[in-house]
Amino acid sequence: MKTKTMTQTALMTAVICILAPMTIPIGAVPVSLTNLAVCLSVYLLGLKRGTLSYLIYYILGCFGLPVFSGFQGGLAKALGPTGGCLIGFFLLALISGIFIEKSGKKYIHLLGMILGGIAVYCVGVPWFAFVTQTSMKQAFMTACAPFILIDILKCVFVLLVGNEIKKRLPR
Repeated sequence: MKTKTMTQTALMTAVICILAPMTIPIGAVPVSLTNLAVCLSVYLLGLKRGTLSYLIYYILGCFGLPVFSGFQGGLAKALGPTGGCLIGFFLLALISGIFIEKSGKKYIHLLGMILGGIAVYCVGVPWFAFVTQTSMKQAFMTACAPFILIDILKCVFVLLVGNEIKKRLPR
């Protein structure tokens, strides 16, 4: 791995570590910027390095650094009610990364991010239901429904900001 590649990956890991803990409480599950940070990382670095930056972030959080939502860390958080989303973000990185790398069209990039977000919900909602001992319907209403529009807006934001950042980065 070249020094430039390692530096870019480390920088995006740092960006995820800075953005992910920031939350807006709206109920049992807060609005987090983790998915925005993951999408931005993949958008700027590509599938492999973007996913690697999330993996490093996840490992740091599991080892106890307060980088997960709400400035928490450790296995208790990683295995808690929102732990499924933390696992699902790997799918977000992979799915969105594939769409971003295979197409130059922005609407395809957006589609990939949205499909990756759906994958996060597909892991996160059943996980939430299991950990909290609630029904799938209640888990969906708590851990998914309030976030759908917000997550789509975050994807659009990534396209706008990510495109501007890409224009300013040296090739």
